[in-house]
Amino acid sequence: MNKLVIQAEVVQIEPLRYTPAGIPLLSVVLRHVSEQIEAGMKRKVECEVNAVVLGDLALKGLKQGVQILAQGFLAKRSLKSTQLVMHINDIKTM
Repeated sequence: MNKLVIQAEVVQIEPLRYTPAGIPLLSVVLRHVSEQIEAGMKRKVECEVNAVVLGDLALKGLKQGVQILAQGFLAKRSLKSTQLVMHINDIKTM
């Protein structure tokens, strides 16, 4: 199974573009900060996640600085890349 759910702040939004097939595509950067339990100890977690939103969801007017709960999956950025990108299927504003 490949499923990712993350609560994060939208810190960067690139201009809307379209795939060669004409599908709207929005590239964003999400910043997550939380406290997690690992090996019985508290650990502060901070990370930035590159993500893409495709289709009608890309047209919903996502704004920088907004806290969201994003659900999706991880995939390689391209066929030849090893860098992972989150593909967002659902967004809820917090």
